[in-house]
Amino acid sequence: MRVLALIIIVIFQLPLIAQNRGWQTKFEKSDFLETVTYEECITFSKALAEESEMIHYQEMGFSPQNRAIPLLIVDKEGLHSAEDIKNAGRLILLIQAGIHAGEPDGTDATFLLLRDMIIHEKHLDLLDKVSLLFIPSFNVDGLYRMSPYNRINQNGPTEMGWRANSLNLNLNRDYMKADSPEMKAWLKVFNEYLPDLFIDCHTTDGADYQYVATYALETFGNMDAGLTEFTEEVYNPYLVESMKQKDSPIFPYVSFMNWHDPRSGLVRSVGSPMISQGYTALQNRIGLLIETHMLKPYKPRVYATEEMIISTLETMNKHHKKLKVLNENADAIMSSHKKGIQELTIKYDVDYSDTAYVDFLGMEYEVVKSDLTGGDWFQYSQDPTTFNLRLFEKQKPIEKVELPLAYIIPVEYEEVQNIIKSHGIAYKISKEAMDVEIETYKFSNQRWGNSSFESHQNLRSFDMVDVQATQRFEAGAMIIPVRQRALKVLVYLLEPKADNSLVSWGFFNSSMERKEYAETYVMEKMAREMIAENPLLLDEFNVWKEENPELAKNHWMQCMWFYAKTPYMDPKKDVYPVGKIVDQQELFKLGWH
Repeated sequence: MRVLALIIIVIFQLPLIAQNRGWQTKFEKSDFLETVTYEECITFSKALAEESEMIHYQEMGFSPQNRAIPLLIVDKEGLHSAEDIKNAGRLILLIQAGIHAGEPDGTDATFLLLRDMIIHEKHLDLLDKVSLLFIPSFNVDGLYRMSPYNRINQNGPTEMGWRANSLNLNLNRDYMKADSPEMKAWLKVFNEYLPDLFIDCHTTDGADYQYVATYALETFGNMDAGLTEFTEEVYNPYLVESMKQKDSPIFPYVSFMNWHDPRSGLVRSVGSPMISQGYTALQNRIGLLIETHMLKPYKPRVYATEEMIISTLETMNKHHKKLKVLNENADAIMSSHKKGIQELTIKYDVDYSDTAYVDFLGMEYEVVKSDLTGGDWFQYSQDPTTFNLRLFEKQKPIEKVELPLAYIIPVEYEEVQNIIKSHGIAYKISKEAMDVEIETYKFSNQRWGNSSFESHQNLRSFDMVDVQATQRFEAGAMIIPVRQRALKVLVYLLEPKADNSLVSWGFFNSSMERKEYAETYVMEKMAREMIAENPLLLDEFNVWKEENPELAKNHWMQCMWFYAKTPYMDPKKDVYPVGKIVDQQELFKLGWH
């Protein structure tokens, strides 16, 4: 009888034991008002892995403050290596939460989903054809900086992390340049597992409206055509309809023609590759950006995020064969010499001449002239309304480039070479010095940003012309063939005019700096000797002064105009150090066959 009584006690205490183990999340225990701290995030992640063989916990890397970045690998058979999962025929979905640690909706949403899977055996069918990679908190140093004052515009949770990492870098601006240790770790995981679809969970600022969540998918031309068609015809319609059926309608993530003012019109654009879904588009993978609305209470935001993840998993399971083939085809096109693309669009802009009209579920508002600041004060009511608004979403290419056979980066640009390595791009390192015939660019009229942006002095605009040269590359130069899976990432990094190129981030600023100068009294004498030898030079000088009246007032600048015409001028100044190889024989000479 005592044994039976003990069994009965244990049975009745099981729910309590489960609760004590933490299977009710902090989000639920707090009446949907709180999220996890960094320590609680790690503890809950490890507890899930200890409870179920379907979940594997590992540390994907470390932050600048040496905190572990957690990664959960979820597979119905407990597989956790990329090779084993792919050999089993399953797709991989990468879910990322907390890249902005003040926006933790995805953390709590995915914890709920995983808890329901392993404890309540709910949604297990979603793992039939798909395995999950889940980053519960990407920006762990930002999460550690918890405060109720980190998001002034946001309605909950009661405390949240900070937007940037401990180096004050916004990780969702770091996908291309990969400055941070967090992003280097992310790229390593991405290249190892090469997920078939990606979800990034955020909370947005902006105007007030009815939608609990908005979203972005790259369907404007920057992603492979087959994947774009699948997104437009299969994934996006199902996502929208399923959320509508769940009484949580969603709308594309938009900006407004005039800030805060929906009536001014809506704008959608290509996602820059410095941000998550813009980057994965270049990697030939669909990326879903979820942006819950800051003014909505935390509870519906979390559940809307969870439902969008579930809808995505449903799509992936139903169309797993199709999506797998599309991803493989996209990669193959990038690698193909015969069937591959010959030119690539590297920058887009919105075509404001093309207008459509859409219904937008907004909130009534009025614009009042502030008696305090004199500015326009947008005062939103609690009255829902439907606006019929102009939508500008057609994109036009504004920069294109013909693809070379390869790029070559000098050994002295080690930082740039390391960025190439971080992106999983194939390359070869030269073992000896060699003269190489290249094409490259010469810059002029450079304009840099007036302030630091993400710890860089960005090159905002410039002109450039093509130049051909035979250039000496010392041993250790990096030769990078263009025809490979990550072709788009490579070209965007190294083509100066591309959106988020390394040139635009300032990685080659030193090549544009003058290091030798001439004294004016030296140049006054030499200029007269130059004009005597070539009288047309004086006419050219006078034209320059007419076209540059401000510079013409400066004695030193006038002398420097003549200095630039002498053999003393540095021939390397303003010449892009990265070369393009367009001759197959040159590539053979470098040992790439």
